[in-house]
Amino acid sequence: MKLLAFETATEACSVAVWIDGELRERFEIAPRRHAELALPWAEALLAEAGIVRSQLDAIAVGRGPGAFTGVRLAIAIAQGIALALDKPVVPVSTLAALAMQSRGERILATIDARMGEVYSAAFARDGEGVVALSGETVGAPGEVTLPGDEPGWHGVGTGFAAGEGSLQQRLQLAAVDASALPHAADVARLAAIAFARGEAVAPERLEPAYLRDNVALTLEQQRQLRASR
Repeated sequence: MKLLAFETATEACSVAVWIDGELRERFEIAPRRHAELALPWAEALLAEAGIVRSQLDAIAVGRGPGAFTGVRLAIAIAQGIALALDKPVVPVSTLAALAMQSRGERILATIDARMGEVYSAAFARDGEGVVALSGETVGAPGEVTLPGDEPGWHGVGTGFAAGEGSLQQRLQLAAVDASALPHAADVARLAAIAFARGEAVAPERLEPAYLRDNVALTLEQQRQLRASR
């Protein structure tokens, strides 16, 4: 199985190539440079792996949630390449990819959504991947809850640093990595599992996960927030 994966939903930009279980990845925290880096990295990784685009079985993509422009870019790149090659797309939750960063068995993955909110979802370790225990949500850190009262939960992601770390203080988890960001390598790992289950979709059916209902208002709020600083 040969996959090309993109993840640009946060300030981190990453691209990965999965060739029959072998992974190659480029990753960089590069705010506002995702569009500049993603495609050149993809071409470089394919060249390093010794394959061309036509040999790919599918395109994998982190579908969000995350920054609106980053999610939109990843979706557009994945759709464009998949349509040109007549290949399917494997959408992967950015929060699920983030959860793969944790070594815990039960994981709360969070991303700082700005404006006093976080994206979050709970996962359980499942073989080489993770399985969702809750839906993806966006809301204030004080609204985030765990699906059950079992001890030993691990937290991962920048949402734990939002609001002066209020979420981390309130939930008292076994371990927290508040600096972790999603990687395309984990998108590829999860996509390989999903592809084997027959979960690839036609590129025109690919949909982003924005979670916020009114994106236009959100962007305007972001501009107002930047202007007030």
